[in-house]
Amino acid sequence: MRGLGVRWTVHGDGRVPAPGAVVRPDERLSWPRTAGLGAQHVVAMFGASFVAPVLMGLDPNLAIMMSGLATMVFLLATRGRVPSYLGCSLSFVGVAAVIRGQGGSSATVTGAILVVGAVLFLVGLAVQKFGARIIHAVMPPVVTGAVVMLIGFNLAPVTASTYWPQDQWTALLTMLLTGLVVVCLRGFWSRIAIFLGLVAGYLMSWAFDTVFGRIHSPDAGGKTVDHWRLDLSAVGKADWFGLPSVHAPEFSWSPVLVALPVVIALVAENAGHVKAVGEMTGDPLDDKLGTAISADGAGSVLSTAFGGPATTTYSENIGVMAATRVYSTAAYWAAACFALLFGLCPKFGAVVAAIPGGVLGGITVILYGMIGLLGAQIWINNGVDMRNPLNLVPVAAGIIIGIGGVDLKFTDNFELGGIALGTLVVLTGYHALKALAPPHLKAQEPLLDEGTSGYDEGEQPS
Repeated sequence: MRGLGVRWTVHGDGRVPAPGAVVRPDERLSWPRTAGLGAQHVVAMFGASFVAPVLMGLDPNLAIMMSGLATMVFLLATRGRVPSYLGCSLSFVGVAAVIRGQGGSSATVTGAILVVGAVLFLVGLAVQKFGARIIHAVMPPVVTGAVVMLIGFNLAPVTASTYWPQDQWTALLTMLLTGLVVVCLRGFWSRIAIFLGLVAGYLMSWAFDTVFGRIHSPDAGGKTVDHWRLDLSAVGKADWFGLPSVHAPEFSWSPVLVALPVVIALVAENAGHVKAVGEMTGDPLDDKLGTAISADGAGSVLSTAFGGPATTTYSENIGVMAATRVYSTAAYWAAACFALLFGLCPKFGAVVAAIPGGVLGGITVILYGMIGLLGAQIWINNGVDMRNPLNLVPVAAGIIIGIGGVDLKFTDNFELGGIALGTLVVLTGYHALKALAPPHLKAQEPLLDEGTSGYDEGEQPS
C-alpha cells in the first residue's frame, strides 16, 4: 500500500509540525487534524470549483463529486508524491460559452472537453518518454502566454452581455468587495476571495430583494422582466441526499476544435504546479511532471464521461500548504472524501445554482481578467521581448482574432473562430515565421515557462 502512496507515518507528536520542519507528503498529523486540514482544502478550492460548473451550465453537485474522484485518481497515479487537489477547471468556461452560442448542448460541451482530457493524457505520456523539453519546443512562453490571455479575455462578452445586465449595482458592489478582499486581506483569506465575494453578493441580493422588491432587468434567459435577484424556490424542493444528474458526452468536430487550444493552458498549469510543490517540499518532482499531466488528463476524462467539467491542479491549495506547512497527501484524501459527500447533497447544489446573475457579473469581471493577465505574467517572467517582430506579429494577430471573435468559414457546417482560430494563428504563425526569420531575430532562444525552469537535458523521464 505504501507503493500507492496511501500509507503515512505520523509526524512528531501528530499535533503540529516541529519548529522549522514541514509535514512531508508521506507523513500526516493525527487523523482529526488531518480531517480538519482536508476541510480547509475544500474551502480553498470551493469558490472556483462551484463557480466553474455554474458558468458552464453544468451540475455543480456532480462537478464537486467528480473533483473528489479525480483527486483520488491523481494521488494514486503520482503515488502520493505530488500533493494536489484537482478542482474544476475555469479554463473551459469560454469554450463552453462559445459552444453553447453555436447551439451546443451540455453533452456537446462535455464531449469536447473529454477529447481535450484525452489529448492531455497523451501529452503526459510523451513528456514521460521524451522529457519536459518537448513541451517547450512546441509551446514556448510567447505562445503559452498568448493562449492563456486569449482564454481569459475571450470571456469578456459573457460578463458584459449575460451576467452584468441582470443586476448592475449588485455586480458593481460585488466586484468592489471582492477586489478589497484580494488586496486588503492576507494569507488564506485572500486566497478564497472569490468565495467570500460570492457569499457577500449572495447576502446582498437577498437584502436588496427584501428592501427594494423585484428588479426589472434581463433574467438568466435574456428576457427583460420583473424578477427576484435571489430565487431560492428550488432549494426548498431539493432533497438532502441523492445522486447528482449525469449525462453521456456527445462528440462533434467543431466544438472539439474550439476546445483543443485549452490543452496548452492546462500543460502550463500542471508544469507550474509540480515545480512549485517540489520547491516547497524540498523534493524535486521533475520526474513526476509527465505523470501529473497524464493523471490530470485521466481525471478530466473520468469527470466529463459522466457529464461533469474538466479538472485541473489548484494553486489555491498551494496557499493552504504554504500557510500550514503541511504537505501530507492524507489531507488531500480527506478533502476528496468531503467533496464526495457534498456531491451527494442536492440541496447544496440548489443553493449553488441559485447564485444571482448580478453576483456572477461582479465576480467574473475580476476572474476573467485575472485569467487573461496570467498570460502577460508568463511573458514577463520568461523575458519575452515583444519588440521582436518574431514574437509580436503572430501574437498580435492571434489575440485580435481570438478576442474580436473573427471567424474563418470553410464549409456551411465547419468554421473556426475565437479561441480556436486565435490559437492556431499564434502557434503556426510563430513556428512558420521562426523557420523563415533571419538569424538575428531568433538569436535568443525561448526560455522555459515559469515553474519548469529547473528542467534540463539530463532529466530522467518517470
